Amino acid sequence: MIPRSRATGRAIFYQAFYRLPLPVRRRLVRLAVPKYIVGAVTLVRDSEATGAGRLLMLRQPPGRGWSLPAGLLDRGEPPVVGAARELFEESGIRLPPSRLRPAVPNAIVHAKGWVDMVFETEVPASTTELAVDGAEVFEAAWHPLDDLPKLSWATARLLAYYDIGPLAGQFPPPVPDNLP
Repeated sequence: MIPRSRATGRAIFYQAFYRLPLPVRRRLVRLAVPKYIVGAVTLVRDSEATGAGRLLMLRQPPGRGWSLPAGLLDRGEPPVVGAARELFEESGIRLPPSRLRPAVPNAIVHAKGWVDMVFETEVPASTTELAVDGAEVFEAAWHPLDDLPKLSWATARLLAYYDIGPLAGQFPPPVPDNLP
């Protein structure tokens, strides 16, 4: 139970706060609450694969591990639109946002102040042409889920939420002592 003097103080604060114009209230809230960077990630599975399946992976600079198609959202951009945009920019796969469905869990909140909105889709690998620019992405390839290449730490940790990769079954995924 909140002590009476503290409850009274809170009541007075909220009465004063809600008398302020909406733009002023929004500015005060933005100053007081934590800030997050929001990104969009897409898990692209091969719809023709048998067995455990295959996942589209990217090798990006500095090239120490493989990752997923992902990137930061533009200001005001809906996460599913950002995911479709990043998928096209990084792999050459152009899909309408309606072809992407929210993964479960859809949002992964990281301790370092960013949030990944994760989406899933399937495409046939045999007829899907992959195109990379050689600068942002060195290589794009399909990898069997039961034999993934060396993953970046962030990718291995994110995939663990979906019971994929070397950290599968460890929930919550471990946090590194120091980042590579």
